[in-house]
Amino acid sequence: MQIIEQIAPSAAPTEIAGKKRDSLILTSEQRRWVRGRFTTTGGREIALALPTGTTLEPGSVAWVGPDWYLAIEAAPESVLAILPADARAAVRIAFDIGNRHFPLAMDGDALLVPDDTAMVQLLDRIGVRWERRQAAFQPIGKAHSHDHPHDHSHGHSHEHPHGH
Repeated sequence: MQIIEQIAPSAAPTEIAGKKRDSLILTSEQRRWVRGRFTTTGGREIALALPTGTTLEPGSVAWVGPDWYLAIEAAPESVLAILPADARAAVRIAFDIGNRHFPLAMDGDALLVPDDTAMVQLLDRIGVRWERRQAAFQPIGKAHSHDHPHDHSHGHSHEHPHGH
């Protein structure tokens, strides 16, 4: 079993050239878990034992080995897509969500939040249009580090269908 104790520093394309890509598909919650056993898409058993506070970014390379590397992908999960009437409404809604310490993501003009009963009640109470969707949930804010470039695209446009 491969034990991953630290995230690979941003892997240069030359480091992964010719190596087989394997991936770990995780929900937003799982990308904040730093310990656990998982099975990769390719069927490899791995264990994460990462430093506390590590967040796995979708599209990033978590580990590079002699003949394969591990990329992180966002699993589609059930979210509520909020469709605010205008920018003022969007800001007010984002503020209400933040006050309840819920994570928030953006997808085009929609605000995404976890599919949660408390959120449904809030949205119905403030009378905003929303719908359930399956989407990769990548919260903005404290879970996001800005110290490395985010363009990790390796020709896998399915990871960010909204052209992130």
